[in-house]
Amino acid sequence: MNKIFTSRQIAELDQYTMQNEPISNIDLMERASLQLANWIVQNIVNERLLYFFVGPGNNGGDALALARLMANVDYRCRVFLLDLGHSLTGAPEVNLVRLQQQMKAEITVLATAVDFPEIPDDALIVDGLFGSGLSRPLQGLPLEVVNYLNSQPAEILAIDIPSGLFGEDNAGNPLENVIRATYTLTFQFPKLCFFYSETEDLIGVWEVLPIGLHEEGIVQKQTSYFFVDTDDVAALLKVRSLFAHKGTFGHGLLVAGAYGKMGAAVLAAKGCLRSGVGLLTAHVPHSGTAVLQTAVPEAMCSIDASDLMFTEFPDLKQFSAVGVGPGIGTKSNSQRALKELLLAQPDALVLDADALNILSMHKEWLDLLPANAIVTPHPKEFERLTEATGDNYSRLQSQQAFSRKYGVIVVLKGGFTSISLPDGDIYFNTTGNPGMATAGSGDVLTGIILGLLAQHYRPKEAALLGVYLHGLAGDLAANHLGYEALLASDIVAHLGEAFSLLQNWAD
Repeated sequence: MNKIFTSRQIAELDQYTMQNEPISNIDLMERASLQLANWIVQNIVNERLLYFFVGPGNNGGDALALARLMANVDYRCRVFLLDLGHSLTGAPEVNLVRLQQQMKAEITVLATAVDFPEIPDDALIVDGLFGSGLSRPLQGLPLEVVNYLNSQPAEILAIDIPSGLFGEDNAGNPLENVIRATYTLTFQFPKLCFFYSETEDLIGVWEVLPIGLHEEGIVQKQTSYFFVDTDDVAALLKVRSLFAHKGTFGHGLLVAGAYGKMGAAVLAAKGCLRSGVGLLTAHVPHSGTAVLQTAVPEAMCSIDASDLMFTEFPDLKQFSAVGVGPGIGTKSNSQRALKELLLAQPDALVLDADALNILSMHKEWLDLLPANAIVTPHPKEFERLTEATGDNYSRLQSQQAFSRKYGVIVVLKGGFTSISLPDGDIYFNTTGNPGMATAGSGDVLTGIILGLLAQHYRPKEAALLGVYLHGLAGDLAANHLGYEALLASDIVAHLGEAFSLLQNWAD
């Protein structure tokens, strides 16, 4: 799995690399700047003016080295040094001297707002003011520069991280005082703050550039944060035996649907079957039987005594996994039935939607959750289970604490769905798109995870693989339909292609 480190840990890895490669700070800076220069050459035409805004630290040193490299390949560069009352030292000073000796870029000192330049609309602003080591909100001249740059129509490229943004916790940091980048080119690892919804407009399109930090240091450095890529999930796929039969791939029980909400049951059932489960029984109210058996003939029905809602469940011994929640409602009879199901302690369990809403009404029942049960809330459902938080970092801490306290896996749905484990580790998913913000998308995910659990994937594997496949199928659907027209049933329709892509990748 790909690690995500804090800003402090990345600084430690820089030091480890310099000591153990070994490599000097100026040479490591040159390595990073070469990666930046390669990106610009490939993505920015040299007719565009480059306006570099340079701070006093290593981020400014990167910008100065980059300006020299770009001027050397005939980009027109203007460099503006922030005057904070002291001279540059160390590697940034060396890069300034190199740039001055090259004599190809115009260099100006910014001491007051009077010195701010006029910037053409089609220029590219390069933000090299402050890096990820910043720990206090900007003020004074740096803040004036940031506000000025944000007022310009020109695109902004941020080196490593937009100036003013903290790498992790921005709860006390006024985000209106942070550079609003069009592109962010970050070194070696994404920053944790890149996965927050409130920073999307600040970071823009981000890309990770490798700069050769020491592999042994990366392996040794511990973290609780990871992001999932195709290699990770492709390795989880099980190979099917030629002599397998439907009994080999498990029997799932899906408790879903109520009068007027049978669509949720249909979508979850289809998601489960498309994920490869051998057998699926859907427990539905009596009035929903015809709907389910017509829409999903591959599923068997367990029929509730109630015409309208979930009030009971069949013997769980015949099932290898249970999923409950989509469209069941929150009536008192359904609340009672859910408690009884939790007391029955199914071996593998995923809870979503109304099952979570019921739990939020009876938080004492959270102690009944079986070990490694998977819960799949969206942010509002999670807040009802826990407490409201004002920012993503605080919510991550709450998610981590919830998983540890109750011994469960939390799939917190969003732009980068975060999956927290009972040991406190958190994984960010990297598939999916805004078109999936549509009714029924979560029901499909519940079905997929149920299907994987029923096939005896371990809960962690089912969560990681299920979320990734769900997002990948959504991405494939969006390629054909765009975001606006995408429906939850389109995600189901593209699950087969998503599985094929992963299988081919693994091969």
